[in-house]
This record gives sequence, C-alpha cells and structure tokens, in this order.
Amino acid sequence: MFRPVALYIGLRYTRAKRRSHFIAFISLVSMLGIALGVMVLITVLSVMNGFDDQIRTRFFAIAPQVTVTAEPSAFHAWETIRKQVNTFPQVINSAPFVVGQGMLSNDDRVEGVAVVGILPSEESKISELGEKMVIGSLSSLDKAGAYRMVIGQKLANQLGLLVGDSVNLFTPQTTITPFGVLPQFRRFNVGGIFNTDSGFGFDTGVAFINLQDAQKLFPSSGNVGLHVKLKDLYTAGTFTEQLQNFLPPGFIVTNWMQEYGTFFHAIAMEKTIMFVILLLIVGVAVFNLVSTLVMVVNDKRADIAILRTLGATRTTIMLIFIIQGAVVGLVGTLLGILGGIVLSLNATAIVDDIQRLFHVQFIQSSVYFVNFLPSQLQISDVLGVALIAFGLSLLATLYPAFIAFRTQPAEALRYE
Repeated sequence: MFRPVALYIGLRYTRAKRRSHFIAFISLVSMLGIALGVMVLITVLSVMNGFDDQIRTRFFAIAPQVTVTAEPSAFHAWETIRKQVNTFPQVINSAPFVVGQGMLSNDDRVEGVAVVGILPSEESKISELGEKMVIGSLSSLDKAGAYRMVIGQKLANQLGLLVGDSVNLFTPQTTITPFGVLPQFRRFNVGGIFNTDSGFGFDTGVAFINLQDAQKLFPSSGNVGLHVKLKDLYTAGTFTEQLQNFLPPGFIVTNWMQEYGTFFHAIAMEKTIMFVILLLIVGVAVFNLVSTLVMVVNDKRADIAILRTLGATRTTIMLIFIIQGAVVGLVGTLLGILGGIVLSLNATAIVDDIQRLFHVQFIQSSVYFVNFLPSQLQISDVLGVALIAFGLSLLATLYPAFIAFRTQPAEALRYE
C-alpha cells in the first residue's frame, strides 16, 4: 500500500530505537508533560465551571434576578403592576416583597438582619426558599398578624433559637415615652428554620416575615416591591431596560448584573487567569519537545544525508520531523484528554473520599460557598484545550524541522 515517504518515515522515527537513550527519555517526558498539562487544564476548568454553576444555582435559588421598586406614591396597587410584569414573555413569575432593617434579640444575644416581608404562596413561585426548610414550614407566614418569622439555621444557632421560640425584633422606628425615645420592637415566634448551605449570608443575615406584618413594622420603607424570575437570567439586562421603558415614571428596575455582576465577573476572570497559568505546564512540555526534536535531528543527520542523496527534497525532510513532533503532541494531547475527562467526572467523589479518609474538610461553604468540590465538564473546554495543546506542539516542530531542512548531505556524512 502506497504511503507518502515523509509520513512513513516520520511514523517510523516515533517508534524506532535511538542511539541515545537520553533522547528517548526526553521524548517520553515531553509527551507525558503535554498529557499532564492537558489533563490538569481540563480538570481545573471543569472545577471552575462547577463552582460557577453551583454559586449561581445556590445564589439565585433565593436572590432575585430582577427587582422592581417605586416611590411611595407610585406603587399603591402592586397587584396591577405585577399582572403587567407577568405578561412579558421573558418572565416566569413575580412576587411582592417589603424589606427593612432590624435587630433580633434573644436573652443577651443580638444580631442585625435584613427583614423581608413575603407572601409564602407567591414567593414559592420565584424562589426555592420553601425547599430549603429543615424545620417548620414557610407556610407558617401565611397568616398576617400572627407575627411569625422564618430564619436561617446559622442565625438560629447564633441566637439559640428553635421552632416555637420567641424572639424580639427591634426596628429603626422610635417611640416617644415619658422615659425618653425608645426603639420599637415586636415579639415574633419562630415558625421555621431554613438552610441554604451557602456563604452568601442568607443563613445568617436575613429573616422572613409576612408581607402585611412587614408593612406595619416599616411604614416609612414599607412600600411593596416586586422580585421577578426570568426564563433566562442572562437576559436580565435587556429585560430591565425594556421594563423600565414600559412602566410609568417613579418606578426603578434593577437586576442582578448591576448589583452582583462584579462578583460573577471576578469568578470568570479567575477561570481565565487559571487557564493562562496552567497553560504554562503545556508550554514547558512544548519546550521539551523542541529540544527533543533538535537532538533527534542531530541523531539522524546521516539518515537525512542518505535520504537527500536518494532524491528526497528538503521539504520532505522537513515534513518527516514535523510529523514526528505532531505524533508526539497528538498522543500526549489524547492521553491528557482521556485523563482530564476521567478526573473531571470523578473529581467530586475523589475529594470526598480523601476528606473522609483523613477526616478533614477542604471545602467549606463559609469560604467557597459550597461544601463539596463541584465539577462540570464542558465539551467546549475540552476542544479548546486540545486545539491549543496540539497547535503548540505543531509550532514546536518548526525550528527542528528547519534545522533538518538546512542539513547538507556532504557535511552530515563527513564524520560518519
């Protein structure tokens, strides 16, 4: 079967025994270096993807994607505005809210919180708060005037509270008494405890109460707003502009990109920086490949001279070593892809096993927002890393191939 001379000899050189075992060793190191770099790159990118996905999922399970607020005079009938907002095709649903600041006190323990008034039946349509309940129920907030409260598990632990316990809520409003100006407070019963298991502060700094109770507690800031959930949270920017133009004057529409975009941009930047840094591993392996091929060219000078005398062109000689280097780079890249895929798919289980074996906790939700190592393999990352690694390998072959291209037969055979 006919095969091009350059391809045939280039493939033979990748398998042939060399006179120098050192050259063979360096060639193997180059291949394994490329494989290691590709494997680490794919694994790290998958972990970064996993962190990004988990952070977004956990964050937007509670946090709103779009918020509609208004001046007190503009938002009298929030039900009408809500119906209009829900007619937009991008919207899944919306729910009313009232927010204010307060302090929770139990015995000698005091914690500052954001107090959010909600309607549980409507809140469940835009958030997963009801699914995060570990004790009690979100429906305990259904009845206005019952003054029940739902708090996070960490906040409950800090205040020493259980479901059914009473807690005092102090608000910024004051009351003038014969004894001076005193802050207003209301005693609430804990109706439920939730756990988002994240580091965003929901478990430590937020308390949920009934919407009408919140309006009574915060008359100056008790104007009802809307939290909106979209079908695609990445359309929040265009939707915000569209809704702002639709609503009458006095309404303010904000979205998660304006409030938290910097945080998520930083995560994306970390992924880019990690990619560039870890790409240096592949770069080192590529430099090894350059030195390996240069030594191979010197080792094969006699062969090059004989091929030239038999009629091989300089281009053919050049292609031989390009093919040899490409094969080394391709095999290393394929091994790295295989290892990266296997490691990415099993990274969570591997870290969990290590933590159980040594009784340590590497991943803590208070630091990393999750309590496990997430991993999400994306085919675009695999293809991108593979193309870059193989492309660098091809570039590494050009200088050694050029040396082979310039080899003079008479000069090469002089000392043979």
